[in-house]
Amino acid sequence: MSLKKNIIANYTSQIYVTGVGILILPLYIKYMGAEAYGLVGFFTMLQAWFAVLDLGLTPTIGRETARYFGGSMSALAYRQLFRALSVIFVFIAVLGGGVLFVFAEQVASHWLQIATLDLREVLIAVQIMAISVALRWLGGLYRGVITGAERLVWLSSFNAIIATLKFIVVFATMNIFGYTPFVFFLHQLIVVLIEIIGLYWMANLLLPKKNTLTQAIGWSIKPITPLLKFALTIAFTSSVWVFVTQTDKLILSGILPLAEYGYFTLAVLVASGIMIISGPVSSAIMPRMANLHAQAKREEMLQVYRNATQIVSVLAGTASLVIAFYPKQLLFAWTGDLALVEAVAPILRLYALGNALLAVGAFPYYLQYALGNLRFHLIGNIIMVVLLIPSIIWAATHFGGVGAGYAWFGMNLFYFLFWVGYVHSNLVPKLHLSWLFKDVILIYLPVIGFLVFVKLIGITMEYQTPFFTLIGIVILSFCALIIATISSKFFRNKVFKRFLKVNV
Repeated sequence: MSLKKNIIANYTSQIYVTGVGILILPLYIKYMGAEAYGLVGFFTMLQAWFAVLDLGLTPTIGRETARYFGGSMSALAYRQLFRALSVIFVFIAVLGGGVLFVFAEQVASHWLQIATLDLREVLIAVQIMAISVALRWLGGLYRGVITGAERLVWLSSFNAIIATLKFIVVFATMNIFGYTPFVFFLHQLIVVLIEIIGLYWMANLLLPKKNTLTQAIGWSIKPITPLLKFALTIAFTSSVWVFVTQTDKLILSGILPLAEYGYFTLAVLVASGIMIISGPVSSAIMPRMANLHAQAKREEMLQVYRNATQIVSVLAGTASLVIAFYPKQLLFAWTGDLALVEAVAPILRLYALGNALLAVGAFPYYLQYALGNLRFHLIGNIIMVVLLIPSIIWAATHFGGVGAGYAWFGMNLFYFLFWVGYVHSNLVPKLHLSWLFKDVILIYLPVIGFLVFVKLIGITMEYQTPFFTLIGIVILSFCALIIATISSKFFRNKVFKRFLKVNV
């Protein structure tokens, strides 16, 4: 499967999944209430924190799958590794989900700030969450196999089906049985079961057949031993990533009333669309870069790296800047609720800017992943977590969601300005300045200039109806995207090659 098709499939799926997931949020608040939606936000956060238990196993099986399909691993060794990881995954899923289930009563009665919801119903909802997050995390093993095999077109289509069941079909279920947290989370549990069955089926199709192996697979921890350093490094950095991206949400879930926490979650979820936009690129290039490195094709690997940076700068960068310049208009077009707009817009702007920096600043990790050495990523994340977590705790405790937003933006700016260049200079000397200016800054600056110009000439897009405000946002975003595309050498070359048969 070509890298181009994988990226297109990923983006098509992510646009749909993200779009339906975000656009449907006002309906959750409308029919379930803000407090019940706070439980939905809490559920999303739990899934992220559960990733701490991954121990680096999901990206490890993805990388080893890419190596197997690249010819660097035998079929027997690969099957032995998969079986060993399967046992570990099941054990951790049962352990993690069980602990969360046992402590569900404490979470419901002592941590969440409930005002009107029935405590018993909240308790049952948290127990269902425990089972759901454990099962969904277990599916990471099979996702790793499918991603490493670069079967991303199938995975993208499957993700779209699951998103439809999760976000749209749930309203049909609630319309029949009631708009309650119990009905919502029971529906999500059924969808998770469908999801893990589908992933398991596809992963098993990709595994080498047992009758082709030279000996019995057996079970041993030995296949994992050579990968422990790489896996544990990823485990630590993944844990740090969860701490970095989810500490604010965890702290605020215990501080804010559940209804107010629902509004905060809404702002963060919209801003997370920036990271979701960049996700398909990373999913596509990480196995490809690992494969190219295994074949000693360094220049091709670096070209994939730089082209992918430009793709993210054009798409995620444009989205983040439009959101940052026009958060109130976007929220009004989306919800039509002026009170919600005033409460959420300041948080949305800060998280959008922080996520834009994070999306591009994550690229050195992809390079280290391909090289199989995450030492610099490990050190960088230690620095980040040491600075960020105390900042977010203090800011969120004293200033709520806006304080958390300032801490998030400030720390990501610091990381991008200082650490990314340091990593590049150690891994690929003389790369950083060219990467920074040609692949990032020269794409962002024209878009910023355009948006500032629009502001200066007094175009505010504040119309009387959400529909006309939406039209204004769409037109503005389209213009900004065209400017970003023209500013990217990668996209210019694509256009000129297609129509003029020359490079620029």
